[in-house]
Amino acid sequence: MRIDILTLLPKLFDGPFSDSILKRAQEKGHVTIHLHNLRDYSTDKHKNVDDYQYGGGAGMVMRVEPIAACIEKLKAEREYDEIIYMTPDGELLEQGISNQLSINTNIMVLCGHYKGVDERIREHYISKEISIGSYVLSGGELAAAVLVDSIVRLIPGVLNDETSALTDSFQDNLLSPPVYTRPPSFNGWEVPEVLLSGNPKEIELWREREALRRTKIRRPDLLD
Repeated sequence: MRIDILTLLPKLFDGPFSDSILKRAQEKGHVTIHLHNLRDYSTDKHKNVDDYQYGGGAGMVMRVEPIAACIEKLKAEREYDEIIYMTPDGELLEQGISNQLSINTNIMVLCGHYKGVDERIREHYISKEISIGSYVLSGGELAAAVLVDSIVRLIPGVLNDETSALTDSFQDNLLSPPVYTRPPSFNGWEVPEVLLSGNPKEIELWREREALRRTKIRRPDLLD
């Protein structure tokens, strides 16, 4: 998979993409992530990429020309399955979206900033708009990092145990059951006996019951 990220702040991705699972996924060739600084596409001598809103109002808007130039350049080089805009008013990111995106070949992600991007970009280039929650960030970079992480970990070969992602919360509209590890007893707090029984059938039944119980308590909306 190839992921192209259009941003004003490429250095914000140094941390998320240079460690742990995302680092290993890139080293193994499962994904290539390319960062594009939108200021490089500005024709302004000061490399400005924003301007005042038509009609007045507080806050600046990302101009259409640099974004369009970057998108057109990338589209001329390859076809994209999705061109995604990270925005608070987009579709809420859920596991099903990440599942769907993980089987694509080429994805482009646009990170907004200021008051957002000129609406003409959204109307003519964007195929999917995604939000990571009902709140506003300083820019779309952190949201894009969350999206990329949620996608890349699902690509076959990225996780050491590929069944791990299949048992994550939300994969079957249930939260994951409780998990335990050694020691079996700590401060008088015991691991459930069924998990020590060595009986795969009973363990699986216990996990299913606990997943359903936890979902009913914490996220009953998932069962609607």
